[in-house]
Amino acid sequence: MNKINIDQVKLKMIEFNAGDPKQIQHFIKVYEFASLIGKEEGLEANTQEILEVAALVHDIGITRARELYGTSEGKYQEKEGPALAKKLLEEIGYTKEIIDRVSFLVGHHHTFDQIVGTDYQILVEADLLVNFYEHQTGKETIEKMFNKLFKTETGSYICKKMFAL
Repeated sequence: MNKINIDQVKLKMIEFNAGDPKQIQHFIKVYEFASLIGKEEGLEANTQEILEVAALVHDIGITRARELYGTSEGKYQEKEGPALAKKLLEEIGYTKEIIDRVSFLVGHHHTFDQIVGTDYQILVEADLLVNFYEHQTGKETIEKMFNKLFKTETGSYICKKMFAL
């Protein structure tokens, strides 16, 4: 993994979300959970890098969605995010392979019925872990979503411990 590029993505995303500390806190937390889950699940280095980059940029479409549609609903984030992620990652110098997969993940991270790939699964789990806490989701809802969506051993472990399931 190219640590310099990961740090550049963090700084670019902080710049992109300037004045929005809640959003900055969100993507940093999703990144940390995704990174931990990916490492514990033994992802291959390239897949781990894709996962970590995607975790940092997964919500890049929120601001544009609010501007265009008056809402940051998931489907609008998925619609607007990939082009913004592609532009940012091209500026940093990522390869087409990484940009394409990250853009796909950004464009699908709220689509839970078509999860293909461990990187996708882990991104969804990491985002849910953070969203459950940030949105103060009730235990019953967490349990239902846990049973339906959590597949990795590490993500399941963290969710169970964090929310006392």
